[in-house]
Amino acid sequence: MIFLLAALGILGVSASGPIIAATPGVPILAMAFWRNALGSATMAAPVVVRDPAAFSRAGRHGWGWSAVAAVALALHFICFMSAARMTTVAAATALVCLQSAWIALYQRLRGVRLPWAVAGGIALSFAGVVAITGFDLGGDPRALQGDVLAILGGLLAGVYTLAGAKARETLATGPYTTLCYGMTAAIMLGLCLALQVPLWGFGPAGWIGILALTVFAQLMGHTVFNHLVKRLGALTVSMLILLEIPGAALIAALLVGESLPVGTYAGMALIMAGLAAVVRGQRAAVTAPAQEKEEAPLGAD
Repeated sequence: MIFLLAALGILGVSASGPIIAATPGVPILAMAFWRNALGSATMAAPVVVRDPAAFSRAGRHGWGWSAVAAVALALHFICFMSAARMTTVAAATALVCLQSAWIALYQRLRGVRLPWAVAGGIALSFAGVVAITGFDLGGDPRALQGDVLAILGGLLAGVYTLAGAKARETLATGPYTTLCYGMTAAIMLGLCLALQVPLWGFGPAGWIGILALTVFAQLMGHTVFNHLVKRLGALTVSMLILLEIPGAALIAALLVGESLPVGTYAGMALIMAGLAAVVRGQRAAVTAPAQEKEEAPLGAD
């Protein structure tokens, strides 16, 4: 069952970028609002029926960290979804997956010493970033802007992951995703109203794209991985998410006919190899002997 959920999660997150790129008639903010509003409503229904008191038991800790996660998630969606329409889906996905490297760097700032494998993996990942952005620098300036947004989106995804882990200390998957998605939807609604972004009138193709994004990326992707992180651990889930990079490239090729230059393939390969080294290095730190356990929390918040 766990392997089936993991496969669904990988398929879900891999479909995110291609669906966004294939639905250009819907504004980014409106699409982000609907995917979170529908996702929150879907997750809220069983919680309200089975355990309506779950939200009150969350307390300040659960609500507070859910709010932090929601702000980070809202900004992440704005950056990544914009990037998916400005640069290639494959490049945007690879760059946003740098969240594992950002989390490791955050831990370093907290005083945790990075194992050599983690430090080397981060360096290799950022070499991939240079390969992708350097290629775009000599091509379409809009693609380079998309690369920068995707990198920022990955940083925000790291904040979202860390804050979500804190919220999950007192919240189960259902209540947490209901709160996080609901607050993210509220942020997006406020932005849509303030900027006069339309929330409907998109036509059948637009609504199909919104529903597909909700089902695949929001429910099958984000929600499944939010559930699996407690069963498999953050490091294993981080490794599984790396499969989003080739998955998104394949789906984008089939769905929107996207072809990639050689430089982008090379950059994606470097990022995947580097992030794999980061995750493996973190795993080694977590399983270190007892006398070295002060170094173990890398990426496990």
